[in-house]
Amino acid sequence: MAFELPDLPYAHDALAEFGMSAETMEFHHDLHHKAYVDNGNKLIAGTEWEGKTLEEIIVGTYDDKAVAQNGIFNNISQLWNHNQFWEMMGPGKVAMPGELEKAITESFGSVDEFRSQFSAAGAGQFGSGWAWLVKNADGSLAVTKTENGVNPLCFGQTALLGCDVWEHSYYIDFRNKRPAYLSNFLDNLVNWENVASRLG
Repeated sequence: MAFELPDLPYAHDALAEFGMSAETMEFHHDLHHKAYVDNGNKLIAGTEWEGKTLEEIIVGTYDDKAVAQNGIFNNISQLWNHNQFWEMMGPGKVAMPGELEKAITESFGSVDEFRSQFSAAGAGQFGSGWAWLVKNADGSLAVTKTENGVNPLCFGQTALLGCDVWEHSYYIDFRNKRPAYLSNFLDNLVNWENVASRLG
């Protein structure tokens, strides 16, 4: 069965007052995300990956020695990344649940230190990519950054929070001010209850 573009979990303009405009959502979800879905389906058709899950394809096609990843990986990984991204955000400035705050404090010393590291990772990612809060196999939390469509699944990690730092994610609303976009993401857009639900 072919992969499909999931509906947004909120209206296109639901995040506008929190810093992500309807125009950004229309371009980002309806065009960019859809392109990953369409291209991914075309590339896996008739291959060993047809009928596999997104996660199986990502782990199976990632090449840690490659200078550039292959087309199947790039599109399927970005499809998965965006599926998570929309769910990790929401309108209403959701407060951070206590269990997540405790886990973050244990790993980073404080929520402020986590925010600082996460923002630095996103701002410091050269070119396109993602900033992540991940859970390692030993249960510890860490901040990472990845290039292009690479994600925590490639390293056996659980993605708790991801922020897209490709320019199409922020240029309409923030122009070239990526640090301001990252700060607004943490302040106003993250659905911390969704992040906490990923702790397992």
